Amino acid sequence: MEISSYINREVLTLVALALLISASSYYAMLSPGFFFSYQHFHRQDALNNKTEAFVPGDKLEIALRRASMANKTVIISVLNKAYAEEGGMLDLFLRSFRVGEGTQPLIRHLFLVTVDQVAFNRCSTMGLHCYRLVTEGVDFSGEELYMSEGFIKMMWKRTLFLGEVLRRGYSFIFTDMDVLWLRSPFAKLSKEGEDMQFSCDAYNGRPFDESNPINTGFYFAAPGNGTVRLFDEWYAARNRSAGKKEQDVLGEMKAGGAFRRLGMKVRFLDVRHFAGFCRGGGPGEARTMHANCCRTVKAKLDDLTLLLDDWVRYNGTTPESWTQHRACSQSWNAAVVQP
Repeated sequence: MEISSYINREVLTLVALALLISASSYYAMLSPGFFFSYQHFHRQDALNNKTEAFVPGDKLEIALRRASMANKTVIISVLNKAYAEEGGMLDLFLRSFRVGEGTQPLIRHLFLVTVDQVAFNRCSTMGLHCYRLVTEGVDFSGEELYMSEGFIKMMWKRTLFLGEVLRRGYSFIFTDMDVLWLRSPFAKLSKEGEDMQFSCDAYNGRPFDESNPINTGFYFAAPGNGTVRLFDEWYAARNRSAGKKEQDVLGEMKAGGAFRRLGMKVRFLDVRHFAGFCRGGGPGEARTMHANCCRTVKAKLDDLTLLLDDWVRYNGTTPESWTQHRACSQSWNAAVVQP
C-alpha cells in the first residue's frame, strides 16, 4: 500500500511538471520575443553559407554575444570622439533610453561601434558594450558635416561593418546616435518575417510600397541570403557612386528592383511612430525621433535637448507638437567652413 501511494505521488508530480512546461511554452509563443526568435532562426535555415564556428579570441564575436538578446539581436550605433564628449550626443542618446517608456532595459543590448580611441575609452568607462573598429588611414574622430567627404567615408565603413554582423547570423536595429528612443520600438516593428524594415523621410501609408523614401538612420535587418547579398552589392556600389552617401545609393538600388531581385521582403515604417525633424511624429505617437534635416552636431544637440525636455515635462502625451526645431533650420543658412 505504501509503495502504491508513493508511485501515485510520483506520477502526479510528473503530470504536473509536464503541464507546467506545456503552459510555459504556450505563453512564450504568445510573447513578442518568441516571434522575433522564430523570425531569426527561420532565416538562419535559409542561409546557404553557414555562420563560421566561434573562434576563441574573436573580439567581434565575443562583443556581439555579450550585447545580444536571447534571439541574437543587437542595437547598433556608431560613436566617434565628437559624439563622445561629456554633455554631448552620447549622453543625450543614453538619457533618452533612461527616460523613455520601456527603453531603459534595452541599454544592456546597445552595441556601440567606436571609430577612434577616445570614443572607445569614454564608452568603456560607462559600462556599455563597446567595440573598437579599426579605420586605418582615415580619421573619423572629428565632426563630419553632412555630405562632407569624411561623412560619406564613415557611412560606407558603417555599411561594410553591418554586413559583417549579418554574415555572423545576428539581427540588428541600426540607430544613428542623433535618434532619441522615446518608447520601445519593438511593438511597432512587424513580426511577419520581413528581411528589413526602414524608417522613412516621408510615408505614403503603404508599408510595402517601394516608392517610400528610406532613411538609414534607423532600420532593422535580419540575416539571410538576401540581406547578406544586398549588403555586399551595396558596399561594392561605392566604387561607382563618388560623392553619394550610402542611403542615396541604396535608394537607387531599391528603385532598380534590388529588393525584388534578391527575394527580399521589406517594410517601410510609418513616420508617425519612427519620426524625424523632416516630418511626422507628435509626442503621443513617436517611438523614435531623428534629428534629420539638420547639418551640425551642435544644432542637433540643441534641438534634441529641447525635445527631450518636452518629453520629460509632459510625459510624452500633453503637447500637440514639439518645440520648434530652430537650431536645425538655421544650421543650413550659416556658411560652414569644411575642416
